[in-house]
Amino acid sequence: MADSGEAVSEKISVVLADDHAVVRSALRLMLEREPDIEVVAEAGDADSAGRYVSGHRPKVLILDINMPGGSGLAAIPSIREQSPETEIVVLTMQDETAFAREALQAGVLGYILKEAASEELVKAVRMAAEGRTYLQPELGARLAAEPDAATPDDLSERELEVLRLIALGHTNNEIAEQLYLSVRTVESHRAHIQQKLAMTTRSELVRYAIERGLIDV
Repeated sequence: MADSGEAVSEKISVVLADDHAVVRSALRLMLEREPDIEVVAEAGDADSAGRYVSGHRPKVLILDINMPGGSGLAAIPSIREQSPETEIVVLTMQDETAFAREALQAGVLGYILKEAASEELVKAVRMAAEGRTYLQPELGARLAAEPDAATPDDLSERELEVLRLIALGHTNNEIAEQLYLSVRTVESHRAHIQQKLAMTTRSELVRYAIERGLIDV
């Protein structure tokens, strides 16, 4: 019995939000074939998505950005405020980099096109659950090719190294090992980075690192 309870507790809980019931059904079947993923609720509009996220506090929300009741992108800030522990993966037909960039700026950790959902979505859900960013490779390459604003001069070279490793999903202990620093020093660098950039969450730092070309997506 204990083993069974432990297995359930390890599952990635997911709320699935898309306005097409047939799409939701297909995605649910695909996701629940995976032993570590469980869909706990389905929503057909942005308002319902917010309510289900608030009620279930899932690890991951899969969100279409074109739904009745308002844009999924517009709903992201309030959803993140209601459930900060929920990471968001956008699943959409919008392949313009402007939408992907706006989603990243809003704090999502995944951006997948529906045409590639069967190949990419499970990977994106697992990475988001770990606090890591996943962009569909083709879209990521197009984003990386676009001109980015320069990194501010007030970030030191060491702080840029730490920021890059944070964005890649490494813990403070792992960063300390890689850079031959103490954990306390890494924590200090991280605090300085957050203060200089006026950012407090990992997703904000990931977005910044992507936009500045500090990591490959």
